[in-house]
Amino acid sequence: MAYPANLRYTREHEWIAVEGNIGTIGITDYAQNSLGDIVYVDVPKVGDSVTAHQTFGSVESVKAVSDLYSPVSGTVTATNEALKAEPDKINSAPHDTFIIKVELSNIGELDSLLDAAAYEAFTAEEQ
Repeated sequence: MAYPANLRYTREHEWIAVEGNIGTIGITDYAQNSLGDIVYVDVPKVGDSVTAHQTFGSVESVKAVSDLYSPVSGTVTATNEALKAEPDKINSAPHDTFIIKVELSNIGELDSLLDAAAYEAFTAEEQ
């Protein structure tokens, strides 16, 4: 799968799309494929703080539980409520299904993230 060029990526397999000072965060196709069928997503509450490169929740699949790492620091402004009933939406549309939205506290943190080409090269090395 080609990775969308409008997203930035972490080495822990999260993606972020930024519009203004709001970052929309999810996990990549590579991550969901590695996890298998996702059965539960644990996320912070709206108003909670997240810190770049620190865990903010977890994804549980039939294979394992995997921590979610925030690409940026900021305050959670929204969570994807639909994932409570349908966590497998991540499997069917990983780059269209967000987990949380964050108001960024330091937009400069985006500079440390991978672009699509660098992320594709990174995942190719992991396989």
